[in-house]
Amino acid sequence: MSESAVALPSYIADALATFPLLASHGAPWSMVTHAAALVRAALRSLGSEYTITDAVAIHHSAVVEPGAVIRGPAIVSRNCTVAAHAYLRGGVFLDEDVRIGTSCEVKASFIFRGSALAHLNYAGDSLIGASVNLEAGAVLANHFNERTDKRISVVIGGRIVPTGVEKFGALVGDGSRIGANAVTTPGTVLPPQSVVGRLALVDQVAEIELRRHDGPGRDSR
Repeated sequence: MSESAVALPSYIADALATFPLLASHGAPWSMVTHAAALVRAALRSLGSEYTITDAVAIHHSAVVEPGAVIRGPAIVSRNCTVAAHAYLRGGVFLDEDVRIGTSCEVKASFIFRGSALAHLNYAGDSLIGASVNLEAGAVLANHFNERTDKRISVVIGGRIVPTGVEKFGALVGDGSRIGANAVTTPGTVLPPQSVVGRLALVDQVAEIELRRHDGPGRDSR
């Protein structure tokens, strides 16, 4: 299966219209790998309604509370809020009306219109669609620290697809909801309107491998 089989607009409808430079990379994991360069390039197209300092662009209507740390390159768009003690780094794009709550960390990620990370969240190397909500403590993990082979695979159409990268968090489709203290393993791909329950662990590759091990028709009780 080729990288082009992962069509970003099937998950985040307005992603390419909102951030056209993403189209220069065919796969979501390539997009986030190059997040810093893509956001830095997008800075050059911003208008006077942004204040740009040290490769950090803040829209005049956005609110960045005292104690938040934003390391460029980053774009904080119209009507966004970045709460106290949030930490943005590694190339971050916040679309309009995005809320990053207290003590959240966002690294090398694109977050689209109207989404919210409540507080105490981590989103690493991820693409988060419009109107997505992460409840408190939810984590989009981006790296297999516990493995010798740290290369990440994803599940697309029921098949395991190697990405070749060691840092990729999640592709979260529009309108999804991720409950408090849930964790998605590196390489999670959630279609639009997905719901992940509180305290859940999402490990899509492990689920596929378990089915293969059990085999068709096998009673695994």
